[in-house]
Amino acid sequence: MSIKGILKKDRKTKNLITRLNSGDIALVDHRDLDEIAALSLAESKIKCLINISETISGKYPNQGPSVLLNAGIPIFEVEEDIYDLIPEGDMIWIDDTHIIHKGHRITKCILLDRNKILELLDIGSQNLENELEKFIENTLMYAKKEKGLVTGKIDIPKTQTNIDGKHVLVVVRGKDYKRDLEAIRTYIDEVKPICIGVDGGGDALMDFGYRPDIVIGDMDSISDECLKQATEIIVHAYPDGRAPGLERIDGLGLNARLFPAPGTSEDIALLLSYANGADLIVAVGSHTNMIDFLEKGRLGMSSTFLVRLKVGSILMDAKGVNKLYRSSFKLKYVIGITIAALIPIAIITGMHPFMKEMIVLIKIRIRMMFGL
Repeated sequence: MSIKGILKKDRKTKNLITRLNSGDIALVDHRDLDEIAALSLAESKIKCLINISETISGKYPNQGPSVLLNAGIPIFEVEEDIYDLIPEGDMIWIDDTHIIHKGHRITKCILLDRNKILELLDIGSQNLENELEKFIENTLMYAKKEKGLVTGKIDIPKTQTNIDGKHVLVVVRGKDYKRDLEAIRTYIDEVKPICIGVDGGGDALMDFGYRPDIVIGDMDSISDECLKQATEIIVHAYPDGRAPGLERIDGLGLNARLFPAPGTSEDIALLLSYANGADLIVAVGSHTNMIDFLEKGRLGMSSTFLVRLKVGSILMDAKGVNKLYRSSFKLKYVIGITIAALIPIAIITGMHPFMKEMIVLIKIRIRMMFGL
């Protein structure tokens, strides 16, 4: 296999995705490539992926490699860290066994083929029980530390946007978020819920033509344009008040408020909606199973467990709603609607004096043609 292209690199895959063009070669440092990152890489239409970490270690059955494989994007792993050896924007060439830069072989590379991926997925599935046990233990341990999320010991900001008594749509750029947003587009257009984007979820809303009322998160995966368009910005800070994302907001000359809290930005978005009087919360792209959390590097789901206990009575997960409302296009319905629309037009047209005269002339013409 011989591949030639422009190298783009970043140790954080989510940062790299914003700079990729079709035909680029992506260099990442991403152990156990997750499904969401892989889907974004596939959408960028890269030629191939070079990973200086294990793309699939066998720790658990991560789905990222399978996504790229199904998209026809080869995955190469290297024997040494070459991140600093090749500048971004340089042309590189990959043959069957080496990465070549400016005529020099930089390092050996190994193609991660289907058989190897399936082998490691099987190992990951066998390890899942052990991972589940550790995951549950960590969840319970952290839940004791983070119980303040639901016992009123955390100050929850009062939003400038009026949420009281309204539906709230909380969008996370997670698995199937595009299909779910498309499936509930009618609901959004008719009900007009308050739209909250969790980091990149704000951009997801804008991609579908909706301006986010609130964006919340640590601000590491949201575009400047979305931040400027959002009506309200809330920065997720550490419990001690540190908020690295606030520096970016200040740099853009925008205003924001802090929400110091443990847990994920997704969790505090749900908590924020609930505490500000939401009548119903619809979650799109949210994390719903252990694999999702393992792919995000979470040791447990304590904050998610606690928050869902708190808001569960008004929370509806939109994941899979596209399957509930999936329907096939049927031509007979269109024909029926067309005929129904033409009937009144034909009746009204037939009542016009000119049309009556035309009908009489047509009848006379037909009789003459057939000798009647």
